[in-house]
Amino acid sequence: MTTQTFTFLTCVVFFFIVFALLLLAMAIKIVREYQRLVVFRLGKCVGARGPGLVFLIPFIETATWVDLRENFLEVPAQTTITKDNAPISVDFLIYWKVVDPVASVVQVQNFAGASQGIATTTLRAVIGDILLDDVLAQRERINTSLRTKLDEVTERWGIKVTAVEIREILPPRDVQDAMTKQMSAERSRRAVVTEAEGKKQAAITVAEGEKQSAILRAEGEKQARILQAEGYAQALQQIFSAAKGIDAKTMSLQYLETLKALGASPATKFVFPAEFTNLLKPFITYAAETTETKPTESG
Repeated sequence: MTTQTFTFLTCVVFFFIVFALLLLAMAIKIVREYQRLVVFRLGKCVGARGPGLVFLIPFIETATWVDLRENFLEVPAQTTITKDNAPISVDFLIYWKVVDPVASVVQVQNFAGASQGIATTTLRAVIGDILLDDVLAQRERINTSLRTKLDEVTERWGIKVTAVEIREILPPRDVQDAMTKQMSAERSRRAVVTEAEGKKQAAITVAEGEKQSAILRAEGEKQARILQAEGYAQALQQIFSAAKGIDAKTMSLQYLETLKALGASPATKFVFPAEFTNLLKPFITYAAETTETKPTESG
């Protein structure tokens, strides 16, 4: 075997090895869990395959990769007109995922471009039926309307629109200035109302405190008067009890002591009560009885 023949055979073997490796690379595909292969056999779709190890017939079957994970599409700012003829700029995000790999490949060529066009026209239709104040206050309603209408269109493409989120709404400059003034006025009003409520609550609290203080003071005075009256009653009861044990002679002696005190004073005139003679009757009677007794004893 000559050197040229050996070299030729070596090249042929190398060519077959490379060709076999290429065939294996074209025939064997490893599909991940979140991927699918849409297989075409001689131009005809034969369905989706995966996940796992997938075998294809080289040069006869071709495949298109499809990602099943949720994705998002950013729609740039669009100028729309509201129901009250106010121009606003709106940009939003569309979240979507493939639910039918075959339809997503066969039914639409460029989903991103098609979705953006439908989203733009749908946004104008939705915003055109809403007033400016409602557009600024009802984002959730607009999101729901956009998602519902987009989902109706993309359903035939095997794609599910999971959410639509408006990121920013920019009204005209004059409207923004008016909104700023309105917000400032509203904050001032709330501050005044809050201050008034605070003063009101403070006044109520002070009045309640004074009321409770007056009630407690009145209760204290009432209790003091009750205790004072009870003390007077007990004192009078004790005096009355002591007075029961005093006889007429003892009272007369008290009057004599009083007369003795009066006689010691420098006064020259004295006023005696009418009952004074009645008080002296016991002594006069006692003196008379003593006088009568003495002659009897001497006889």
